[in-house]
Amino acid sequence: MLEFDDKIKNVLAQYNDRIKAEAALAESLSFEERNERIDEFLLPVGEATGMFLNEMVKASQSKIILELGTSYGYSTVWLAEAARANAGKVITMEKSDEKENYAQQKIKEAGLNDYVEFRVGNALEYLAAATEIFDFVLLDIWKELYVPCFDLFYPKLNKAAWIAADNMLYPPQHHKEATAYRNRVKETNAFDTILLPLGSGIELSQLKN
Repeated sequence: MLEFDDKIKNVLAQYNDRIKAEAALAESLSFEERNERIDEFLLPVGEATGMFLNEMVKASQSKIILELGTSYGYSTVWLAEAARANAGKVITMEKSDEKENYAQQKIKEAGLNDYVEFRVGNALEYLAAATEIFDFVLLDIWKELYVPCFDLFYPKLNKAAWIAADNMLYPPQHHKEATAYRNRVKETNAFDTILLPLGSGIELSQLKN
């Protein structure tokens, strides 16, 4: 793991404990039961992807970072630590009040609340009205929203901005939406883009100069 301070290490350890407990619970449930209870689970990007995103944000010196899909805040911690290093901020969007409240508490425990702005509500409505210019976007929302979200934030990207879209390879039931997103990015002819076999699959795209 990267050299984080103790507050961040402790919060990530708490998340890891929850991930292990949820994995054990998921094993005891049927496929139908897991789907019914899907909102109870973290569904995190994972440590390898979290580290990668953290390093990418730092290396690109991104300051305005957009996260679409806060969930319970696991990836937000990785992004916020990088935002602090860059004297930037994370704007993170979530539909669920319950998830946002949990994420906000963890960000506070990690000592990163000065570097995160939480938004709760409809992502498409937020993006349509957003005035920020984004340097880095993590797209990890409901998969049917990937293309509509992309079409709204694309005109609001800074020069040489990066997009990291998760779940391009797994789970397989979202292959149709993942393919549609990848095709949409490519058809703009405005990005250098590559599929990385990291975690659940990341489509990493950079806006051409």
